[in-house]
Amino acid sequence: MTTFNTIELEYSANGVATLWLNRPERNNAFNAEMISELLAAMKEIQATPELRFLLLRGRGKHFSAGADLAWMQECAKLDYQANLSDAKQLGQLMASLAQLTLPTLAVVQGAAFGGALGLISCCDMAIGTSDSLFSLSEVRIGLLPAVISPYVVQAIGQRAARRYALTAERFNGKRAQELGLLAECYAADELNSALQEWTDNLLLNSPQAMSATKALLQTVKHGELSGDVRSYTEAAIAGIRVSAEGQEGLGAFLAKRKPAWQHS
Repeated sequence: MTTFNTIELEYSANGVATLWLNRPERNNAFNAEMISELLAAMKEIQATPELRFLLLRGRGKHFSAGADLAWMQECAKLDYQANLSDAKQLGQLMASLAQLTLPTLAVVQGAAFGGALGLISCCDMAIGTSDSLFSLSEVRIGLLPAVISPYVVQAIGQRAARRYALTAERFNGKRAQELGLLAECYAADELNSALQEWTDNLLLNSPQAMSATKALLQTVKHGELSGDVRSYTEAAIAGIRVSAEGQEGLGAFLAKRKPAWQHS
């Protein structure tokens, strides 16, 4: 397992990966090193077939304060091409997280500002605390939420994205749930127990079926039906039915027993 400086990657015996943003002394603000390490972690996770899903978390008081101020000061001194290279790295990180074949769940506490909203939006699901704070804060410092914007729009919708990207106003976990950024929000002292319930529930499901469902929904997108989409959906269900896990799941259901993946 790779050793990192700004993040931690943990694997549990039941196939759950937890990726921690680990700069609590800087409120988990990310810089070039963290982006590079997160990209490396994505590759390692993708190449580990026994994993079932990924949890994205932040050590300490805050999920992430967004971009590190010292890193932004360095970027301000760079020319256009160097800044473009940095932006491409961040864009690749967002795409790698969004396209990860494993289901992903972000767990949010404290602040989640700027690019942190991009990480949350790239995950399939997110939960957090009622008192967590969110902000697309870029315009306050003369920037814009560029590479994260497609994922934020997908997560909260175009109208809400326009409001919060243009005002940079802060909103709490309850509002984030109303917007669809969080699936659920909890009192701070209930977050870990709630996460255990989410984990236990996800472990009931077929790993192969969850990954195939994620790929299915990425293909179906907004539900517009075409000949190609219809053919894909037909092939998808036929393929999963004859797969080893599909056969095991159907057999277990008919025999009224637990499927093999629930015993592991």
